[in-house]
Amino acid sequence: MRIGCPKEIKNHEYRVGLTPGAVREYVAHGHEVLVESGAGAGISADDNAYRAAGAAIAKSAQEVFAKSDMIVKVKEPQPSEWVQLRDDQILYTYLHLAPDPEQTKGLVESGVTAVAYETVTDERGGLPLLAPMSEVAGRLAIQAGATALQKANGGRGVLLGGVPGVLPGKVAIIGGGVVGLNAAKMAVGLGADVTIIDRSIPRLRQLDDIFNGRVHTRYSTVEALEEEAFSADMVVGAVLIPGAAAPKLVTREMLSGMKKGAVLVDVAIDQGGCFETSHPTTHSDPTYDVDGIVHYCVANMPGAVPVTSAHALNNATLHYGLQLADKGLNALTDDPNLRNGLNVHRGRITNKAVAEALGYEMIEPKAVLAA
Repeated sequence: MRIGCPKEIKNHEYRVGLTPGAVREYVAHGHEVLVESGAGAGISADDNAYRAAGAAIAKSAQEVFAKSDMIVKVKEPQPSEWVQLRDDQILYTYLHLAPDPEQTKGLVESGVTAVAYETVTDERGGLPLLAPMSEVAGRLAIQAGATALQKANGGRGVLLGGVPGVLPGKVAIIGGGVVGLNAAKMAVGLGADVTIIDRSIPRLRQLDDIFNGRVHTRYSTVEALEEEAFSADMVVGAVLIPGAAAPKLVTREMLSGMKKGAVLVDVAIDQGGCFETSHPTTHSDPTYDVDGIVHYCVANMPGAVPVTSAHALNNATLHYGLQLADKGLNALTDDPNLRNGLNVHRGRITNKAVAEALGYEMIEPKAVLAA
């Protein structure tokens, strides 16, 4: 199979779908790899590094799309990319379709087989291809939020760790999953006063044990969300419903009860965001103000640290990518965890959450693959 890796074109996206190390693995399995010239510049991997790994270098993205059997990316295809996809291709990347009807329509019309990193599962029901980027995004959320809290950046002017004689900043984290855990680790490390809100009592018990009393935990209710949001200097939205649009847990009305200059960091923005006032921003213009509250809603947060995140992502995606390359569509039939990643196949939606969010008929992956 010929594997294609185009350069990412989303605003300030410096990650790359295949590192040179990953290319070597595909080549060792007997596959050809075609990488767009300059695709690895963001991780300091030049074309010669890819040639040394066994890849051929394409002069343009158009050449990669035209000549490849499988496209491996990082972010969802942009309009100029999805029109180049074909019904005999596999697309393997993050998609986040539920809040994105235009992309979904483009993929449906292309006929491509689209496998989304964010819905591939493991034997325990976890999301192994989402986890590494959730770890990065959770840790970055605190860095970004702390910067936004500075007065010159529109924030309250609070130092998260405080100093002797001055109370530390308060951080409320909504969601105790991978993002929330990693955000809490960073916030605790800086000396902040941290509360994690979640609706799973077993998860709250786990978090209480992990942090050994260094964070507060609260069961998620409307009252708890309001109380924590109103007292916080920073609120991190870390809610995930796999494949589905994120629930709006902080409303526009709630902003009026928050401290002026407080910061909302919406890590769920890829799935539509969990704050009612959220809309996607970019690394070049990351924040905006609503009712005196600073919003940070960058949709590709890990792109800010591409060397770390690209290698972490490739570590996670390589195993399943090699299955797709070695077996083609049979890999989806053979592996139920990989099959859970199938979102679109030859014009049909195969993910329940996406179908429900966007009003499509959902076809069971097994049935559509058998047909």
